[in-house]
Amino acid sequence: MRRHLILSWLLLVSFSCGIAFCLLAGCNEIHNHQTGAAGHSDSAAQQLMYPDLQLLGNRFFTFNTVVRVNQIETTRDVNHGEDESSVHSPKEARVFRQAVEKGWPGARITWAFSWLALKDQRPNYRGLRKLVVSYHKKYGDEITFIPGAYFANMYNTRRQVNRDLHEGLQMVSDMVGGRYRPQSVIAGFLSAENLRYLAEEEGIHVCQGNIWSQYAIDNGDGEGSISYPYYPSREHFCKPARGKEDFIDCVNLDGWTMDFLTAKYPGGRIINGQWCGSRQGVGPIETVIRLGTETGTKDMLATTAAHFDKGFELNGFAWVTCIWELALVEGRKIYGYQGRNGLDGMVIWFTEMRRRWPKAKCITQGEFGLLWRKQFKNNDDLDYRFVMRGSGTCGSDPCMEIQWFMNKDFRLALLRDWQSESDTKLIDFTRYDLKAAEPADPKPGQHIRNWSLMNRLNQKGTRPQDEPITIGQLNADEQAMIKRRYPGLINYVSGE
Repeated sequence: MRRHLILSWLLLVSFSCGIAFCLLAGCNEIHNHQTGAAGHSDSAAQQLMYPDLQLLGNRFFTFNTVVRVNQIETTRDVNHGEDESSVHSPKEARVFRQAVEKGWPGARITWAFSWLALKDQRPNYRGLRKLVVSYHKKYGDEITFIPGAYFANMYNTRRQVNRDLHEGLQMVSDMVGGRYRPQSVIAGFLSAENLRYLAEEEGIHVCQGNIWSQYAIDNGDGEGSISYPYYPSREHFCKPARGKEDFIDCVNLDGWTMDFLTAKYPGGRIINGQWCGSRQGVGPIETVIRLGTETGTKDMLATTAAHFDKGFELNGFAWVTCIWELALVEGRKIYGYQGRNGLDGMVIWFTEMRRRWPKAKCITQGEFGLLWRKQFKNNDDLDYRFVMRGSGTCGSDPCMEIQWFMNKDFRLALLRDWQSESDTKLIDFTRYDLKAAEPADPKPGQHIRNWSLMNRLNQKGTRPQDEPITIGQLNADEQAMIKRRYPGLINYVSGE
């Protein structure tokens, strides 16, 4: 009897100590369960950093990286391009994260692991995963999954992508522990069905699911979306939902903020003996790696300023985003890259952003997307406007000025030579009131490259109908459509 009493006493003490420990430690396990989709073990600490953070009235920067094994992992067991495993280790990750912290102390970034990077049991990948988990705990970084290395739907059925998302996200949760759940996914391109699945089945409401202006680059095309966050339509991932019947509750985000002037072109081209990429903007390959630190950071900062200055004034908030693959830290060992990795430029860019816009916030992609979702319940009030003059770098002609108007009904771009005051030309009028459809699933061994949404007039100029016109050359119905949104725009452009 005495023995049972002693045992009961020990169990009671143990239980009481457990409660006390839980209270002292903040009951992370219980807290994580209660936070649901937010899921960060340190989410309370993150909220304390910016306790009253709102979307409107703020400038945001989201910085993401991708950890992979092969250059393009098209499926779980098929890949193309180079084996990059030799430049993926804790050493490269440490150099990368230290550069981020040097340029922007307190920044919170997002890490996305590919299927193979989560599965690889070599010491370098085991150590890399462990280190990144420590960054989640130390800095509040987000850790998530990338299916198919940017091009999942170009090679896989929608059903297979859903399976990859489900199992990949579970592997991330297992890796981090503590019932962790990411707030977002990085995907490059992701079909409408897969975005719906993320929201309705996985409870994830933020996805980097489109690459604005991507055309004739890499392994996939997805031109035709708007460049700031929107809820996608069930018809096409590039199309904003126009009502309840086609609404997907997953905030669709761009992957790289672009120089609007260079983005007009398909692919790259040689200008004054220099190869200039259409995806020039804040991405490292097209700027600090290809053009060098001084020239590259010039365009990165010009692109940033277009959003953080004029864009902020026009839209009430501003957002710049970039994916900087971990492979770039020592990718020069594989690809040459003129011996560059761009990290010096990254630090300069980050430091200058903080100097010019000291109240800007660098938060995770998931946090930003959820802030936007809190502000906007649908696409009805979206009215994004942008104005940019060329930086003088490569194809970013300093004489030219581009204006963009983007909403759930259409996107529209006007181009003019602001120095000569030449006629303003309409170079893009993508209508979202028209029916749209994505390609069917690819068959085994096939690659469906083009998922673009092009209809009335497209900025890339790849079709005969894409010849720039005056806005007055649109038909009466199209002009009325624009007037409903911007009553004075047609008269202003026409000089009336």
